[in-house]
Amino acid sequence: MTGQNRGNDALSFATTKELTAALAAKKISALELTDHFITRIEALDGKLNAVVVRCFEQARAAAKAADAALARGENRPLLGVPIVIKESFDIAGLPTTWGVPANKEFVPTEDALMVARVRAAGAIILGKTNVPFVLGDWQSFNEIYGTTNNPWDVGRTPGGSSGGSAAALAAGFAPLSLGSDIGGSLRVPAHYCGVYAHKPTLNVIPPRGHRLPGTVQRISDLAVVGPMSRTAADLEFLLDLTSDPDEAHAGIAYRLALPRARHAALKDFRVFVIDEHPLLPTDASVRSAIDRLAQRLTKIGVSVARESPLVPDLAASARLYMRLLMAALSERWPTELYEHARGKAAALRPDDDSLSAERWRGATLTHREWATADMARIGLQRQWAELFRQFDVVACPSISTPAFPHDQTPVLERHIEIDGKKCSFFDQLIWPEVATTAGLPATAAPIGLTDNGLPVGVQIVGPYLEDRTPLAFAALIEREFGGFVPPPGYAD
Repeated sequence: MTGQNRGNDALSFATTKELTAALAAKKISALELTDHFITRIEALDGKLNAVVVRCFEQARAAAKAADAALARGENRPLLGVPIVIKESFDIAGLPTTWGVPANKEFVPTEDALMVARVRAAGAIILGKTNVPFVLGDWQSFNEIYGTTNNPWDVGRTPGGSSGGSAAALAAGFAPLSLGSDIGGSLRVPAHYCGVYAHKPTLNVIPPRGHRLPGTVQRISDLAVVGPMSRTAADLEFLLDLTSDPDEAHAGIAYRLALPRARHAALKDFRVFVIDEHPLLPTDASVRSAIDRLAQRLTKIGVSVARESPLVPDLAASARLYMRLLMAALSERWPTELYEHARGKAAALRPDDDSLSAERWRGATLTHREWATADMARIGLQRQWAELFRQFDVVACPSISTPAFPHDQTPVLERHIEIDGKKCSFFDQLIWPEVATTAGLPATAAPIGLTDNGLPVGVQIVGPYLEDRTPLAFAALIEREFGGFVPPPGYAD
């Protein structure tokens, strides 16, 4: 397989397994493969602005070294495979800004652990992909790098905060990427761009080296780092490659042994479907796509249910999440913003349990209040554990709508239209929350297109530490019903 005798489309959208097999069989060289992706990025990224930090000469040097290693008979999992990485991960010698102009000159000297692991496996880093300011949006724009567009419709967002990675994958710029997620930042871009992503069980992949410049690395009670790809198999491959405990900390004494998927056959899965939420509408196009999936599953004999007394109170869970999320985010806030939040919280009525109210309360929690919220989270985790005794996966939206048109008004002033109803933009967190608050694994998988040609995905939530179960389910529905398709204009 060479660029001369194999179509560009086959190279651009090949799986990791196909690329590593071709490299090992010397059907293509690592340098040829790297040049192919570089040429594609240079030709097509002008209208997307996905790969905003490029290290093409370093990539070519790494590709030459990979070819020499292949010639010596080395056999590493990603040897010679080009990838792209979210801008928020530290990569030695490349800027890490998180979209913050004040960080423009920050250049780390050490790779993030997840980056180091893919590099050690032989991956060739082509560059870094765009993010929103402080990773705080379902869009990907900032003053440093500008706006990233969705390859399905350049007038729409590719999502955020891993939006540059999702756009790059959908456009065929690389087979794999690394992302992060606290409010759907892996799952929402995958849904908007028609690709795959996996939010691992909390802390399954060590986050070292993924932190806002100038802050101390800490273990989050909500945020994760995780893989992105165009197939479910590549998600699991990258999860396995990056998920051992940090050798500088827990890895001194512990090793990870994730259990096998609960089932190997699709018909054996017990699926619980949720497509409506008590606090926010879900767009009809998203609900209908999930309903079509449920009908297809039922038709081939899969057990599908929509009602159970074991389902946690989704409204209460969303309010709890807002408290915990804002407590986690407000630690970075400047004093004036924190004081503003205190004033907002003090002015709230005691009976105001809206999501907006919980945001302000969460930003100003005392430690005792946070501990109370954390105990409520433990109760929620137990509820989900009980549900997963009767079901294997939960299928629900990743977010309420398909990709929306660019909107760069301030986030807290922004609204989104859902089936003709004007809704709070921020309240869309209710669907990512389903997996995040309890620390559950969730795989985002494409399941179709809307009538106007935009991707729609499903969020497949699994039991705690049983990441392989939602990943297996995603792989099986991909095999049965299809998965990623290239956006118009990107497949040759």
